[in-house]
Amino acid sequence: MNRKVRIIIVGLIVIGLALTAGPWTYINLIKDDAPEALNISPSDSTEESKTSEASISNVNGDWKVVPNTDSVVGYRVKEVLFGQVTEGVGRTKDVEATLVISNNEVTQGSFTVQMGTITSDAGKRDNQFNGRIMDVGNFPTATFSLSKSIPLPSNALSGDVISASATGELTLRGVTKTITFPIDAQVQGSTFTVVGNIKIVFDEWSIPAPGVPGITVEPDGLLEFSLVFTQ
Repeated sequence: MNRKVRIIIVGLIVIGLALTAGPWTYINLIKDDAPEALNISPSDSTEESKTSEASISNVNGDWKVVPNTDSVVGYRVKEVLFGQVTEGVGRTKDVEATLVISNNEVTQGSFTVQMGTITSDAGKRDNQFNGRIMDVGNFPTATFSLSKSIPLPSNALSGDVISASATGELTLRGVTKTITFPIDAQVQGSTFTVVGNIKIVFDEWSIPAPGVPGITVEPDGLLEFSLVFTQ
């Protein structure tokens, strides 16, 4: 093997190591860990917390979410950065939501998210999200409207975490579909918290593949939400 060939081989090895070590260093030593999935904390379900927090005597009536308080909506996607697996997470508190509960059934429910306010830990990702991917200039909001009532179980006021399914119309990037997804809910003090996630297959919602050169993304992601309602 002559010297020129050896130099080329060594150069390719160095480039390969740089492409691997650089992303590994960024993901494992520099980048903050992705926020945990939105859920109802197990600590909120202890007997002590249920006794002290479950103070609502009647869930029937109109409920609403106050924007920019404790409620959160966002996305979570799996990313592969030059062979290194990580997660991209973006969130916003700019969400409006309402519930109507009558005769212990959720008869109406809706939320509206201002998509341009969703941010992650990376400005370049946010630019892609706002522009090519979600085109928030033309589609500034995502909305959901419940189309099927949700009966509440007998322990809805106990402070227990209750589980149910929600069915309704989700509009995302101008595409509307009827979907069904699981939710958890819990009475906490004077609030009614509803948490869930919706699997979004990008092709089904006319969302362009989020990946860019050097970064590939799974063909689907999660729309996550934690909505804190008050009367």
